[in-house]
Amino acid sequence: MNQSMSIELDDKNIIVMKLLHYFITEKNYNPIILQGAENEIWLENMSADYKIVRIVSNYIHNNEQFNFDIFKTKRIVRKIKKKTFTFNINTLSIFLDLGDNVSLEPVRNVDCIKVNEEKDLTQNSIIKSNYPDLSKKLKYSEEGFQLFIKITNDINKHNKTDAERVDEVFKMKYPLVTYVLIALNVVIYLASILFGSYNSILEKYSIFAPLIRAGEYYRLLTGTFLHANILHLGFNCYALYVIGTQLESYLGKLRYAIIYLFSAITGSLFSMIFSGNVISIGASGAIFGLMGSLVYFGYHYRVFLGNVIRSQIIPLIVLNLVIGFMTTGIDNAAHVGGLVGGLLITMALGVKYKSSTSEKINGWILTAIFLVFAIYMAFIYAVK
Repeated sequence: MNQSMSIELDDKNIIVMKLLHYFITEKNYNPIILQGAENEIWLENMSADYKIVRIVSNYIHNNEQFNFDIFKTKRIVRKIKKKTFTFNINTLSIFLDLGDNVSLEPVRNVDCIKVNEEKDLTQNSIIKSNYPDLSKKLKYSEEGFQLFIKITNDINKHNKTDAERVDEVFKMKYPLVTYVLIALNVVIYLASILFGSYNSILEKYSIFAPLIRAGEYYRLLTGTFLHANILHLGFNCYALYVIGTQLESYLGKLRYAIIYLFSAITGSLFSMIFSGNVISIGASGAIFGLMGSLVYFGYHYRVFLGNVIRSQIIPLIVLNLVIGFMTTGIDNAAHVGGLVGGLLITMALGVKYKSSTSEKINGWILTAIFLVFAIYMAFIYAVK
């Protein structure tokens, strides 16, 4: 009973609990574990306008302490930027024990609110503008220890649901589509060699702009399943295995298949635009599309994959593009077309539990614009 009475009488703790309940269960913020950050709670939601919300309960009694707090906040935010692959992070700091002689001067990318009691939250212009429903969400029928139990249970339930969703997305599934694509590439190449039909298949099904413009549109796709030699085949199949098995598991079989085929086609269209009347073959345009898709997926799950995307995937893309530009015989235009196509179609299809309806609509609009542009350039502008 002593504990419940202390909670009931501690207005600051009640405000903290209510804010935590609101930001976590209503606005999908997640707590950040920070070493050395005493008497303050950091919450993050990389999809919100304020990507970081701080609830600061330690006493700050003068401007010198306040300026140091801002300095410390910016330093931590810089680290979060690197970890989450985020260029701009707006932060909201809610101070629950700020001295009267502390002046809240405007700070770039850090907005500060002084809260002495609950009504200060509902009357604040920043809160009204960004969280207009907060005033209603602060009202509870429970009080004291019962309020503490309710809020704790709600937050635990929400965190459990989030954890289950993450486990569902990142749990490895059998990459059937990837294995089928690898098998198709291998079987087509081996069959063409064993039956002595390689040259005739190349003539009939490779990416060749004049014949595609003449009506053999199937070449936009069939050419991406042909390979020049065993080394070319082996490299593309290995890249498809490494990237595809992961991405198919993350996105699901249908999304993954659509992304692969769409990237293959946009890669072929760019090959038509920039490679002239040269035959082009290979799955690398589609594979670059998978890398673009992985970057987009990783951006949405950058709390988990931010370091991998920044230190491995993007450098790999850049390195391969540079090699393509510096080496003859590599259709780098197909790589660029596939990369952009894969990223945009992933935006249109959406990332599970992350993409909003408006984001997917924008993705479809951008994808349509990109596809129309590529078709126009390949079939009309390039022949002028």
